[in-house]
Amino acid sequence: VQLQASGGGLVQAGGSLRLSCAASGTASRNILIIYDSAWYRQRPGSGRELVARITAAGTPFYPNSMRGRFAITRDAATNTLFLHMNSLEVDDTAVYYCNSQSHWGQGTLVTVSS
Repeated sequence: VQLQASGGGLVQAGGSLRLSCAASGTASRNILIIYDSAWYRQRPGSGRELVARITAAGTPFYPNSMRGRFAITRDAATNTLFLHMNSLEVDDTAVYYCNSQSHWGQGTLVTVSS
């Protein structure tokens, strides 16, 4: 199974981005849908932290620090996981990773400029 994250880039503070994570490989069938899936991020000089999780039943969970600006969704038809990010702040600059079970995407860089 391979997870491919995309959608990162350079955005000004206050802007929005949508990250995508697609699963591929012979064992990837619905992996982002039938299991809990999540987005993590790693800011410069910091460890990896949870941004959002969605359960197999479709219930989203956000750490308190992420509530209100981020939303995690998924598309069962395409086996794709999304992270919608609004009102981005300079402090959101990080590499964002998607995860399901023991599988990790390669990360996509989000840079927020002031």
